[in-house]
Amino acid sequence: MDLPLQSMPELQPVASDPRTLCIDIGGSHIKAALVAPDGALLTNYERIITPVGSPPAVVVDTIDALIAPLGDFDRISTGFPGAVRDGIVLTAPNLGTAAWHGFKLAERLSARLGRPARLANDATVQGLGAISGRGLECTITLGTGMGFALFVDGEATPHLEMGQHNAYKKRSYDEFVGHAALERVGLRKWNKQVLHTIDALRVLVNFDILYIGGGNAIAVNFDIPADVHLVSNETGVTGGVRLWDGVPGRARR
Repeated sequence: MDLPLQSMPELQPVASDPRTLCIDIGGSHIKAALVAPDGALLTNYERIITPVGSPPAVVVDTIDALIAPLGDFDRISTGFPGAVRDGIVLTAPNLGTAAWHGFKLAERLSARLGRPARLANDATVQGLGAISGRGLECTITLGTGMGFALFVDGEATPHLEMGQHNAYKKRSYDEFVGHAALERVGLRKWNKQVLHTIDALRVLVNFDILYIGGGNAIAVNFDIPADVHLVSNETGVTGGVRLWDGVPGRARR
C-alpha cells in the first residue's frame, strides 16, 4: 500500500522543542518555513519557482539554497506533488520528468541538510494542517493539478492519485480543475467544474468535511456548501509538523 507517512529511525531529533523545516514542493513554486510544534510559523516563507523538468538533484539543490535564510532546524517535513512510499517518490505528474520515479527524496534531503526527514503527498500535508481529526475528512488542493487526501479520525489513508483519474470527457481531474483548465475555460466555467468535482467526491467517498486548499483556492467564488471548507494555502507548509507528532489537529491558518 502507498502509505503516506514514513520514518527514518536511524536519525532522531534531539531537541525538546524541535523546530521543523516544512517544505511544500509544488508544480509552480517551492515554499519553506520553520514551524513550531504547535503549528505556528516561526519564520516568514521563503519561495522560489519550481525548476520543472529538471532532474531531482537540481530540485534538492534548489531547496538547499532556498532555506539558507531560515536558520537552524531540528527535522524536516516535505509535501510532494505525487505518490510517495517510505520516503521514495513513485510519481511526479506535474514536475515534467520520469526521473523522479524511485528517487529517495527523504533520504537525499536528510543527507544534504543533516537532519532527519519525512515525506508525504502534498495534499496529505495540507490536510494534516486543516483537519479536525473527527470522522471522514477529505482534502483537495487546487494548483498546477489537483491533489487529494483522505483521513479517517485524523489518520491518513493510503494515498490515491485522484488527480490522474478521469473526470470528464477523457480529461483527468488535473486537466479538469488544474491551473491550465482555469486559464483555458475562464473563471466562471472553472468554478462550475470545481463544483462538479466536489459533487463527484461526495458520492465517491461520502466525506463529512471536504477541505479545499492550494494556490487556486482563492479563485473559488461559488456559495460554499456546509460540508466544504476553504483553507489557507499556509496549511500546505504548517501541516508538515504533524508528520512528526502523529497527533491530528489544526496547524495555524
